Amino acid sequence: MPTPQDPHPADRTEHPRSADTSPAITRAFALLSNDWNGLILMALAKGPADSAQMRERVPGISSRMLTQRLQELTAIDLVTRDVRPGLSSRPRYALSPHGNAFLVPLAVLFLWAEDHLPASGSPADRPATTDP
Repeated sequence: MPTPQDPHPADRTEHPRSADTSPAITRAFALLSNDWNGLILMALAKGPADSAQMRERVPGISSRMLTQRLQELTAIDLVTRDVRPGLSSRPRYALSPHGNAFLVPLAVLFLWAEDHLPASGSPADRPATTDP
């Protein structure tokens, strides 16, 4: 018995990339999968900062890791590095225009996590037990 043909194949509303993983989203997830990147970008949302200020804004990050991540984020133009001559010639970091634009999806992700992911140690985080 022949199989029926779809009378309106052009009427489908599938996204053209629905079958493939988009290279753009793959890059975005790669960026966020690097430890500290999201937290560094959120810390810079508060304004420009030098390394010492960044370590205060991102507790737990080592100086070495912070330097490495800031270099990476600068290389992909999410962060800018500015060194001004003077008494304190420490470099200051700030979000670039691309970094500022990234705050929009990052803020949405933050709100989603607040609403949908349990805090560490919360009852929803513990394994379920069955009562006899």
